[in-house]
Amino acid sequence: MSWLWAIIVGLILGLLAKAILPGKQQIPIWLTVICGIIGGIIGNSVASGLGVGDTKGIDWIRHVLQLAGAVLIVWIGDMFWAKVKGRPRT
Repeated sequence: MSWLWAIIVGLILGLLAKAILPGKQQIPIWLTVICGIIGGIIGNSVASGLGVGDTKGIDWIRHVLQLAGAVLIVWIGDMFWAKVKGRPRT
């Protein structure tokens, strides 16, 4: 069941990251999910490294770091996708 949660959280993080980034991202939904999953993993790793990965109550700092990681990876993924497809990023 953890793989299903990873996909759901990846989709949510990826879509939020696309909403935060300026302009229109041209990456498909499947790549958005993958970027969201990778960004969530990076955010979890950074939160654990900072010692805030697991706190009492809601882990707001971990969630913000996950979203920041997703924004970064979606941005990189969009640039890569545009280069692969030969389209300029808008």
